[in-house]
Amino acid sequence: MKTSVDQLVSPFDVSALRRDFPILQTETRPGKPLVYLDNGATSQKPLKVIEAERNYYLHQNSNVHRGVHYLSDLATRAFESTRDEVASYIGASKREEVIFTKGTTEAINLVANTFGRKFLNPGDEVIISGMEHHANIVPWHMVREWSGIEVKAIPVTGDGELDMETFHTLLSSKTKLVAVTHVSNTLGTINPVKRIVEAAHAVGAAVLVDGAQAMPHMQVDVQDLGVDFYVFSSHKVFGPTGVGVLYGKSHWLEALPPYQGGGDMIDVVTLQNTTFNAPPHRFEAGTPNIAGVVAFGEAIQYLKNVDLQAAARHEHALLSAATEQVLEQGFRVIGQSSNKVSVLSFISDFCHPSDVGTLLDMEGIAVRTGHHCTQPLMSRFGIPGTIRASFAFYNTMEEVERFGAALKKAVTMLK
Repeated sequence: MKTSVDQLVSPFDVSALRRDFPILQTETRPGKPLVYLDNGATSQKPLKVIEAERNYYLHQNSNVHRGVHYLSDLATRAFESTRDEVASYIGASKREEVIFTKGTTEAINLVANTFGRKFLNPGDEVIISGMEHHANIVPWHMVREWSGIEVKAIPVTGDGELDMETFHTLLSSKTKLVAVTHVSNTLGTINPVKRIVEAAHAVGAAVLVDGAQAMPHMQVDVQDLGVDFYVFSSHKVFGPTGVGVLYGKSHWLEALPPYQGGGDMIDVVTLQNTTFNAPPHRFEAGTPNIAGVVAFGEAIQYLKNVDLQAAARHEHALLSAATEQVLEQGFRVIGQSSNKVSVLSFISDFCHPSDVGTLLDMEGIAVRTGHHCTQPLMSRFGIPGTIRASFAFYNTMEEVERFGAALKKAVTMLK
């Protein structure tokens, strides 16, 4: 039975939320309003976030830290207040555990290079999984080239879940770090992070979790999860592009060497030697994306005012209805875990994903097609790629119905 708008949780006012996102009123072609179902790639931004970045350049623009003048003080306070907001939002034990990066990719590379230089030796092992984004695969391959470590992968089951039994067999005293995604960007699968952390810690291994796809859909508490490192991007959680977060437990950050050299990460510099600043500034060389970080703080404030539990129920209703639409048109769903967020990947034997995506775009429907930077996962399922519809709390049941109608029209044309 199809899910109707009336079945959505009444306290969750989607119409009110949509008014906060001006871009959702876009008309892509005459008579074709935008239906944005590419939230897994990047989310749209509420007006408050856009205005915060504009306001920074209008009224606060200055470089942060060390400046003693009025504008520098304003900029520094605004920049550092975002660190406080993020630390509080993710449950960090102290603000110094939050490091700003360019995004999830840079955050992972930061850990890979610094942890690798300090703690990885030939014969050591790093465990990743078969559903990782390339950003959590390639850096470890690069580390392997100069460190002599081995990189092993947790297999993915036919339902799109991690093979936890095999994971436990991979763990050993050689395992120094486990790097896994919290939520698959392709399948939507929510991985059992707490179980992974407990098992890894039992053999003395650290754990890095890629939270890029989890943060938009759930409240994350890094202390509850027990992770050593947690990374995510601002642009996935309704904030600006070019800003990311690396959370790290204090004892790890204090032990890691710098990632880049330059301003703000130093203590004392002579022509002969350099001593380094304490975390987080040790890992924030150079002028950061100040305006982006300030606006990111506004995005966190916005999220704090959203009932994420109600949002999750709403998103799952959309996912359920969209899945019915996809199956009715003869597509095959890739990733059928019973524990997933609102990401729907599907494929057909009679058409190529990019053809479907192009025809949907003609109807105003924005989806993502291709391998989604998860080529090993595509190989696991023996497919070239998928069509991916990814939903946010501002999507509506009417949009799902338009998606289904456009999909039906595309199938008719392609067949």
